[in-house]
Amino acid sequence: MIYEFEVPGKITGKGRPRINTNTCIAYTPTKTKDYEELVKEYFWIKYPKVKKIEGRTSVKIIAYFGIPKNTSKLAKEEMLKDAISPTKKPDIDNIAKIILDALNKIAFKDDNQITKIEIEKKYAEEEKVYVKIEEY
Repeated sequence: MIYEFEVPGKITGKGRPRINTNTCIAYTPTKTKDYEELVKEYFWIKYPKVKKIEGRTSVKIIAYFGIPKNTSKLAKEEMLKDAISPTKKPDIDNIAKIILDALNKIAFKDDNQITKIEIEKKYAEEEKVYVKIEEY
């Protein structure tokens, strides 16, 4: 079983839990919750009758970042040829975490099934995240 989909728009990494200073209760930042919901929506649009993966799982994530506006033509060409990679926030581990947390108990039974993960940051004309989940 293979699930492949894209999430267009600005890439968000998993935010650290915050603590309400009045109640001392930890909560997930709104930006993180919103992006997790966006990931779920694009997954459900493509796979409305999803069957959870039950075996060992492989995940591939490619985060495509938009090219900065003040980039020269030469640098832009290098970025699109994958000769230059983005070295900016969000961190690659936070991108993986937000995607996997959003799809936990939806695309697969539990994220402890994931035994292989490949993640990469690249430049592209439009910002988006590509996700491929595969039982192997």
